[in-house]
Amino acid sequence: MASVFSRIIARELPAYIVAEDDKHIAFLDINPNALGHTLCVPKKETDKLFDLDQEAYLNLMQFSHRVATALRQVVSCKRIGLSVIGLEVPHVHVHLIPLNEMADITFQKKTTVSKEAMETLAEKINAAFL
Repeated sequence: MASVFSRIIARELPAYIVAEDDKHIAFLDINPNALGHTLCVPKKETDKLFDLDQEAYLNLMQFSHRVATALRQVVSCKRIGLSVIGLEVPHVHVHLIPLNEMADITFQKKTTVSKEAMETLAEKINAAFL
């Protein structure tokens, strides 16, 4: 069965997409740690980060860097944190989390963002990505 991320990639499920290229997609996390929490995902479904071959791994990190750079232009924060955990969805994904305090990256603290704010944020990050 396809992962929830593969279903987003196939446009079977909605997402606030902020960036995309031929091998990757980035979208806002619907249960964010902080405003702008973004997931960068390879389009080829692979369960674990270190199961990616070296080229796919490096490409994902380069894509994540580009997304983080755009995110930093749009969301006011001290820095963009990066985390790869991957226990909740069996599809490699990089968490990019705007950080103002350590609790922002603990996955214990969540924030609520309205649909309208998510749409506007996704548009702004996408414009900065291009």
